[in-house]
Amino acid sequence: MKKFFFDCGTRDVTASVGILVLRVLTGLMMLIGHGYPKLRDFSAMKEKFPIAEIFPLSHMSKQVSLGACIFGEFVAAALIIVGFSTRPAAFVLGFTMVVAAFQINSGAPWFLGPGAPMAKEPALLYLIPMIALIFSGAGAFSLDAGLYREKRSRRW
Repeated sequence: MKKFFFDCGTRDVTASVGILVLRVLTGLMMLIGHGYPKLRDFSAMKEKFPIAEIFPLSHMSKQVSLGACIFGEFVAAALIIVGFSTRPAAFVLGFTMVVAAFQINSGAPWFLGPGAPMAKEPALLYLIPMIALIFSGAGAFSLDAGLYREKRSRRW
């Protein structure tokens, strides 16, 4: 279980720098641009926040739906930035983006453009780095790398 949560993936320096940049910039964009505003305006948003129409998400209240979205966009983004439990956090944030793209914006077009103020594109653009982090791990410059040290070296 420890390996699942804390394995950092590669320890190659060049790849780890790339993963660090991906983690920090994507996480900060999500946290500052989406998670923090929802957390700050929770009381104003809690009565009008949309609920996904798939089971079991359709049985949540508007407040619980907003809380789950804040957890994905704020807490998971913060974990991704520092590189702690990165794969599960990327899964949570990625799942949040799948729900945003295909449930909340289900009737919206795929791409932003003239006459399309809402689209699936922004959520999918956040989903792509989360998929990459699920596969790659947090890299050598993360808390995961400090917490999980392998006893034997890898061959790849």
